[in-house]
Amino acid sequence: MVEDPLATADCLQITREVGFDHLLKGGKPNTTACPLPFQADSVKTARDVTRSTLRGWGLHELSDDAALVVSELVTNAVRYAMYAAGRREIELLLMRVSPHVLLAVADPSDEVPRRKEPDFISENGRGLYIVETYSQCWGWDPLDRGGKAVWALFRAEEGRTEEG
Repeated sequence: MVEDPLATADCLQITREVGFDHLLKGGKPNTTACPLPFQADSVKTARDVTRSTLRGWGLHELSDDAALVVSELVTNAVRYAMYAAGRREIELLLMRVSPHVLLAVADPSDEVPRRKEPDFISENGRGLYIVETYSQCWGWDPLDRGGKAVWALFRAEEGRTEEG
């Protein structure tokens, strides 16, 4: 849960301004979009795309946390949206909205993501807890075509390198 109400307002404003339906069409500056099939190895692909994109943007310090969050979002999409009506691919979107980085995973399911209290013994149920822990905030937006985009926002520190 985001404790700072200003941070929550900032997150909501950014996601409303972005408009996921428009962004998922691709071709925007400081944006990477990647379609992913409903397969377990899509999680690895999403992590690799996230790491290489963030490193390309000079945001090395953010790449591991962002890759972990993307893993959870794509895992949830593969697990819960695979049987959605009008099945489409999952779409990964990374966008630089300085000083933030927005990560989003769109899927065809209209089911609302719900954070559960984590069960640290079970292998399931910790995904959105991890997303919440590592990102500044997270949420979801419905898509005009059906389905949703689940997103996480990170604050990027400018000018740092992997060594410093």
